[in-house]
Amino acid sequence: MFILKNFGACLGIILLLFAGFVFWKSLSLEYYGPYGAGPGLLPRWLSGTLAVLSILFIISSLSKEKIYFKDVLPRGKVLIRLLSIIGSIFLFILIAPYTGFNIASITVLMILLLPEYKWFSALGISTAVTVILFLSFNTLLKIPLPVNMWGW
Repeated sequence: MFILKNFGACLGIILLLFAGFVFWKSLSLEYYGPYGAGPGLLPRWLSGTLAVLSILFIISSLSKEKIYFKDVLPRGKVLIRLLSIIGSIFLFILIAPYTGFNIASITVLMILLLPEYKWFSALGISTAVTVILFLSFNTLLKIPLPVNMWGW
């Protein structure tokens, strides 16, 4: 159970599992193509390198550099701020198809800015950023963003 308390070892195991998965998936791709290196060459070598480095990291974490979860995880105001950011992202994903990009973005940015700014400043910044993003993506780049039933 000691290994579960060591953040470095757990992170190394996660990286090793990820490297193994990528290596396994890269085996289905051609290593050599008709003109040279195939699509499986780079992921195979990179995942192999990641696997070796993650094994070395696990050994290092278990032997000398012990990093514990309690030292890494945020506490207090930082934890509340982190949870509000994650919650805002999920809120945006949930409401954007119904309210459109503009209303969802203004709402989420207001939630994120209210702890630092007064409400009218947060509203102004949120609206300005949303309008700039909407015009940039919709007009300049021709990338459609979700709109509501009124077209905005």
